[in-house]
Amino acid sequence: MCRLVGIVASEITEFGLVLKEAPRSLARLSREHPDGWGVAAHGGPDSIPPPSERSPHDGVWRIHKGTNPAGECDRFLDVASRSAGTVLIAHVRQKTVGPTSIENTHPFVQSGWVFAHNGTLVDHGSLRAATSARRLAEVRGNTDSEALFAFLLTRLDEAGVSRVGGCGTARQEATRVVARAAEELRARKAGAFNFLLSDGVSCFVHRFGRSLFLLERTPSEPGRARDAGAEGAPPPAPWTPRRHAVLVASERLTEEPWRELPEGTLLRIDRGPAPTILWADAPERAAS
Repeated sequence: MCRLVGIVASEITEFGLVLKEAPRSLARLSREHPDGWGVAAHGGPDSIPPPSERSPHDGVWRIHKGTNPAGECDRFLDVASRSAGTVLIAHVRQKTVGPTSIENTHPFVQSGWVFAHNGTLVDHGSLRAATSARRLAEVRGNTDSEALFAFLLTRLDEAGVSRVGGCGTARQEATRVVARAAEELRARKAGAFNFLLSDGVSCFVHRFGRSLFLLERTPSEPGRARDAGAEGAPPPAPWTPRRHAVLVASERLTEEPWRELPEGTLLRIDRGPAPTILWADAPERAAS
């Protein structure tokens, strides 16, 4: 068991709310999931810029990890306070496969992709058997989660879409590849595997075997964010008139109207200029 959270936003956004301020932030959830933490941010500086200097821009992933419980780790609390960007993938771990170590701590990163997983795969040996030698050589830990990541990258490699850039056709093909791989794993009852997979432009979101919720904050509904802080307090940064964001989390982090994603859902969130949710399966599978 683990807990994960992802954010895709239209402009640089401070991530302190979901990381440490919200009623069910990752810092608070780490009491139950104490075996390490990781934060991956894309598209913004490490420190929060003044409002006059904020502007969305592409950038490399910035990865921070630790093996102590997040809520008790000074480094996590510091990272949470200053982390900002347009895409966030963050995770707190409750180990099931593999010991507590940096190598086994999510999110994992390879070839510009970042990956976080919640669940347990019952036969990750079969994943390794279906993974290319190149991707197996990149595995640093011994978790089922990293094996799943390497397997998905192998499938993207085979289709020639491990780097999709701004090509819409390649992104559609990547969606098809990820959807087919997830469907195969579900069909053979490989285990529980919620995951977030992002290249900083899009974020693939999959639910199977664990809870997963979605929240959309739109420019027309800025007031929603004011109900998100601990004990009814507003979040630490104002919700600007232009900001649009989609949040995904293992559980409802705030008192806002999160929607539970149906079992077996795969969706893709494209970043911009405004986040767009694209359902990889039938419309009736959309969040209720």
